[in-house]
Amino acid sequence: MTIYHFTGIKGSGMSSLAQILFDSGENVQGSDVETYYFTEQPLRERNIKILKFDPNNIQPGMTVIAGNAFPDSHPEIVRAKELGVEVIRYHKFLGEYIKKFTSIAVTGAHGKTSTTGLMSHVIGGYKPTSYLIGDGTGYGKKDATYFVMEACEYRRHFLAYHPDYAIMTNIDFDHPDYFSDIEDVFSAFQQLALQVKKAIIACGDDEYLQKIHANVPIIYYGMGERNDFVAKNIEKSTIGSSFDVYIRNEYYDRFFIPMFGDHAILNSLAVIALCHYEGIPADIIKERIKTFNGVKRRFTETKIGNNVLVDDYAHHPTEIIATIQSARQKYPGREVVAIFQPHTFSRTEAFLEQFADSLKQADSVYLCEIFSSAREKNGNLTIEDLAKLIDGSEVIRTETIDRLKQHQNAVFLFMGAGDVNKFQKAFETLLKKGA
Repeated sequence: MTIYHFTGIKGSGMSSLAQILFDSGENVQGSDVETYYFTEQPLRERNIKILKFDPNNIQPGMTVIAGNAFPDSHPEIVRAKELGVEVIRYHKFLGEYIKKFTSIAVTGAHGKTSTTGLMSHVIGGYKPTSYLIGDGTGYGKKDATYFVMEACEYRRHFLAYHPDYAIMTNIDFDHPDYFSDIEDVFSAFQQLALQVKKAIIACGDDEYLQKIHANVPIIYYGMGERNDFVAKNIEKSTIGSSFDVYIRNEYYDRFFIPMFGDHAILNSLAVIALCHYEGIPADIIKERIKTFNGVKRRFTETKIGNNVLVDDYAHHPTEIIATIQSARQKYPGREVVAIFQPHTFSRTEAFLEQFADSLKQADSVYLCEIFSSAREKNGNLTIEDLAKLIDGSEVIRTETIDRLKQHQNAVFLFMGAGDVNKFQKAFETLLKKGA
């Protein structure tokens, strides 16, 4: 049996794919740095072998699946080529793999992970479903009908996919180290749209998605009346949101979601629209949506005493606003404290003013040093440049985390795509000592 070796197995998509292949009966192992990442936990639960990077990991007869963060000059990839071992990039392998199923690719600048998680949970209650979620969660079902996957636009990697369906949540400018502007981002989504085989479910409230052209039907969802699927009579509470769904101006049903913020309603509408298109009964959709527990690092809560600590992947101004809105809905009247770690220097520089404006919506703001990536180790600015734009903000480190203790009965939002969770862990330890 072929051994699939994952170079960079702790990457969010790589970890998920390794889990899927393992669950499907394949022989799987991988390598990465020794630093702990939350994405490795499900690998360890399955006893999937995780090695240190080493060219000697590569043996004849293997198939090497290479993470997109690692260049062809990586020692393991070099060794594989020396041995004549097949090396296939993550997105190329996935593009071939999904051809076995009715595939649903979920993409967009924001909301991909949450929508992928919700879509797989709901449709999995109808027929067997495999899924790959960008929070490092994957599941392979041997008799799966559907395959739900997160599809990332970065470096146009999602163009390796020709899915049956695509959910497009929004188009926004991000990844400034690759895309030149919003039009460049749009062109990538437009190219993907032409590769979809059955239908596109797109948010019609997004001005760029309204311009998308395709060779298949485009079903629009949103709050605006002109959409095919519209959410009306919205009621928000501290336990979630309820809303009526109208399909082309005709009442369909009322839904409750145990999630918060307008973005959660829109994500749910996307799932409802696709399920309706596939002929899934409304009762199944309603019941499954009601029991969705969320995905990792998306408003993930820890409660210690009278404090609520929230771990969230928000690393773009639009996402920060959505996370703060969620906190305000669930915990009205509570102080909202933002602890934000920017991810990459290029993104911080490109969105400096927008980061400041979005963070100002919190009651108090703390900033962590900019998290560099494997591709980008330094830049032209520091965290102080952002701090200057936000009156009253402070720059903190793990050793000065006790500054947060001045806030009582608060909601602490630890936001970022790097290792901001180390700040949360340090604060949790401090709070437990004082308990």
